[in-house]
Amino acid sequence: MSEIMKVEDLKFSWGDNLVIDSVDFVLRENEIVSILGKNGAGKSTLLKCLNKILEPDQGKIMIHGEDIREIGLIATSKKMSYVPQSITSNFSMDVFDVILLGRRPYINWSVGELDRKIVSKTIEKMRLTDFAFRRFDRLSGGERQRVIIAKAVAQEPNIFLFDEPTSDLDLKNQIEVMKELRKIVSEENGKAALIAIHDINVASRFSDRIILLHEGKIISNGKPSDVLTPENIELVFEVTSRQVVDEDGILRIFINDEITKD
Repeated sequence: MSEIMKVEDLKFSWGDNLVIDSVDFVLRENEIVSILGKNGAGKSTLLKCLNKILEPDQGKIMIHGEDIREIGLIATSKKMSYVPQSITSNFSMDVFDVILLGRRPYINWSVGELDRKIVSKTIEKMRLTDFAFRRFDRLSGGERQRVIIAKAVAQEPNIFLFDEPTSDLDLKNQIEVMKELRKIVSEENGKAALIAIHDINVASRFSDRIILLHEGKIISNGKPSDVLTPENIELVFEVTSRQVVDEDGILRIFINDEITKD
């Protein structure tokens, strides 16, 4: 798999508090990489640094071999789409038009037929047909989350940056969204996804690799079975656990009742 993004020696601080500490990793074509870590580990901050929302103290972020500091905002938006942890926008427009906003990097003067076709295809793909022409500001929190994810898909980037994309979704929609993202990333050339997430089992099921972040540092980066060991989970989350592979070959992480630190 070819390299899409490379991060080297990335550091970021809030004042005197070092939040991201010497982070290095590579994101490759057709893979989903999940970032796991407890609250305050630096997951959201890392995504914001990658998306140019925050400026790192030092380090380099390369996309297709080009430093993102040399890439303009419109070109960056064609390469990366970002879904934040909290949806603060309260668009008073139809769902179709909200998703159409994902096409803004490609629109010069007016919306073209191709843009509308891409939005219609995205709505069908993401199973939003039932409320495509409802007002966004009248949707539930979970429905809004699905629409914002669809907006990111319609943007047609190389890299999806998602911060807790399933946090407001019920179990059925969590699985549907992650399965569709898995399909997009694995079947379309030049796509990859980097996802900050809390749910260990969603991460292990749908990720090719997992980055385990602890106190701003990557302590493990690899296949889910290699990263989500009882030792690593105890170090990061301060609980005991065990790995089980079910009859379908899916890795499950069972968390025990024992808490190792007060």
